[in-house]
Amino acid sequence: MDPELEAFVPLFPPADLTDPVAARRGLAALAAAVPAPDLGDMEVEDRTVPADPAVPVRVYRPRGARGAVVWLHGGGFVMGDVDTEHPWAARIAQSSGAVVVSVGYRLAPEHPFPAALDDAYAALTWTAEHAAELGVDTDRIAVGGHSAGGGLAAALALRARDEKGPAICFQLLNQAGLDDRQETFSQRNFTDTPWFTRAKAATSWRHYLGSRPATAYAAPARADDLSDLPPAYIATAEFDPNRDEDIAYALRLLQAGVSVELHQWPGTFHGSQAVLSAEVSQRQNAELGAVLRRALAG
Repeated sequence: MDPELEAFVPLFPPADLTDPVAARRGLAALAAAVPAPDLGDMEVEDRTVPADPAVPVRVYRPRGARGAVVWLHGGGFVMGDVDTEHPWAARIAQSSGAVVVSVGYRLAPEHPFPAALDDAYAALTWTAEHAAELGVDTDRIAVGGHSAGGGLAAALALRARDEKGPAICFQLLNQAGLDDRQETFSQRNFTDTPWFTRAKAATSWRHYLGSRPATAYAAPARADDLSDLPPAYIATAEFDPNRDEDIAYALRLLQAGVSVELHQWPGTFHGSQAVLSAEVSQRQNAELGAVLRRALAG
């Protein structure tokens, strides 16, 4: 493990989602300790997307933005909101120069699949319909997210393709949760990795799926056809149960004719980019912005 990251491992809370309310409090405390970047060069506004129920979003608008990304937070489908994601969504907007629509989707287990995906799709549709108001081009709308949010972004791309919904020009999948079956080497063997383990992933999927069988819109790795999807950037962490399902998804996208950039970060673990003082985290976070900037340059 990267020595700069290893020093912080004892500070991470236990990898446990069995008590969703306690887990949410823990994530909120962690997020509150992360400094947000200077927002002087952008407008930040909380909006509500009309849907049933309405979906809260936080919109970050850097000056001169022409592209947008619908951004889905992580948290195992169980934790997180626009407030806990604020430090990261602001960084994405600042480093990419794009409008970021950060989505406060409904959380499991109170709201299992497809609630989160429905909220994300409503936010994507709203972003496309309000492109002129947001100052962006309709052909420069991307989707992206971290962890569970990365899985939701992949599912959005699939659903938009199948339903001939809003055009998505790019998908950014960072340490994404894509496969509920947990059959890969990393899922079977990473039982004691920092922050995220095989057991935590299993609990996450159990909360998210509820009593429903998994489909490709819940677990995108189950999709039979990956053709005609938008180009992708997929990033993985070395000591992450999600690692191998993400690499496999990248390979399947390539084999389906989709352009893919795949970056496996050595010495990292799930969510370790939150350790901002580490050099590898600084490179990871900078690359997310740079990738989106390039993808949305049009």
